[in-house]
Amino acid sequence: MSAVPMTPLDAAFLELEDAEPEVSMAIASVAVFAGPPPGFDAVAEHLAGRVPLIRRYRQKVRRVPLDLGPPVWVDDPAFDLRRHLVHVALPAPGGDAELGDLVARVMATRLDRDRPLWRYWVVDGLAEERWALISQVHHCMVDGVSGTDLYGIVLDPGPDGPGPALPTPDHSPGVEPSSAALVARAARDLVAMPVGIARGVGTLLARPREGGRRVAALVRGGGALVAGLRPGGTSSLTGPRHRPRRYAVVRGRLDDVRAVRRRYGATVNDVVLSAVTAGFRALLLARGEEPAPDLVRTLVPVSVRAPGDGPDGNRVSLLLPRLPVHVADPGERLAATVAELTACKASHEAEAGAVLAEAARLEPYPLVARTVRWASRTDQRAVVTVATDVPGPRQTLYYDGRELLELLPYVPIGSTAQIGISIMTYRGALALGLTADESVDDLDVLREAIAAELPVLAGTGPVSAPRS
Repeated sequence: MSAVPMTPLDAAFLELEDAEPEVSMAIASVAVFAGPPPGFDAVAEHLAGRVPLIRRYRQKVRRVPLDLGPPVWVDDPAFDLRRHLVHVALPAPGGDAELGDLVARVMATRLDRDRPLWRYWVVDGLAEERWALISQVHHCMVDGVSGTDLYGIVLDPGPDGPGPALPTPDHSPGVEPSSAALVARAARDLVAMPVGIARGVGTLLARPREGGRRVAALVRGGGALVAGLRPGGTSSLTGPRHRPRRYAVVRGRLDDVRAVRRRYGATVNDVVLSAVTAGFRALLLARGEEPAPDLVRTLVPVSVRAPGDGPDGNRVSLLLPRLPVHVADPGERLAATVAELTACKASHEAEAGAVLAEAARLEPYPLVARTVRWASRTDQRAVVTVATDVPGPRQTLYYDGRELLELLPYVPIGSTAQIGISIMTYRGALALGLTADESVDDLDVLREAIAAELPVLAGTGPVSAPRS
């Protein structure tokens, strides 16, 4: 049967979307190119030679009746590339404000479940003779790292094209299974599940050292994750859900961030999260609220993608650090950020999350689905924001000879979180995409504070040395 079951982690993003009518669980990035912009037909022709190399782009989702098993990927027999392309033009003057408004509108719209879950938006009219390609892909298909890796297929490593001829695999859609066939397969998998559990236990017993390490990490890290989900203080940073979004961008220089990393022994992620912390501190103060130590807990996805893993699906775990918004001094705030992230890593939160994701494969999917839906419908006040960091391409990429100038990331938000931060690097540039609920009419406060903090930390402004 030509149907590939989703992993529980991939399926969770569909369940989250189903449980929250106001949420679209698509991720995105905006690739901005030097002009002149190509025509719609030219883009369609270009992608026609690349899309066959990305199998999920030709597959759609089928739900198993009664949720007896996870959703499955099946070939779309009616696949039409042009139905996944949209050509739009920005209003004048075609700057960041106009582009941000378009991204917000695009990403507030859900992808059609009857088709493969992706769409490209070709955007003309950017200032300075530029154009853009918005890549909108459902989170059940890719995570941030694998989604960015797709640019290596869609774009070229040089201005003269892809170099060696790209392979063009033959593709004939498989036969789409009937609902009865999906139910029968899911029932067989449920019956066979105890065998899979026994095999898993046998593997752990055969490798007691590895099994003991995984169990210890699960116990310690799981406890830390549970503790991290306890509600903190209340603030205006959480609230009711709305569908329309706001989107803004902060730009920085990766060399500046690396200079801070070398000077203080911090990672790039530490430095950027410290700047994000400064942004949330400024936002709270501007709203007349006291920045408290337990007020801004953020979900930080951590890639667990191993070398050789394919580009499909999600390979992520998480950390749940508290951003030290109560610290006023930039240098001390950076030290506090480093200490918090170090403590989260030492508690094995990320390893526990990865083990739990693997363990979910051995659980009956009806139970997994109901648990995810219940959790998503429960208003939580523990996680205030998400901050995802994705390393982008280091080398310059091109579209049909047109240079890729920058990549701007987008992360979805849900539950009661009203702000999300996505971080992406490309060549020597750093970009932060700020996603916000429509009710956040002071997003510029956050944006400007983050932008101001980066040069301060880089040493071009006053900063005191972090305390050890």
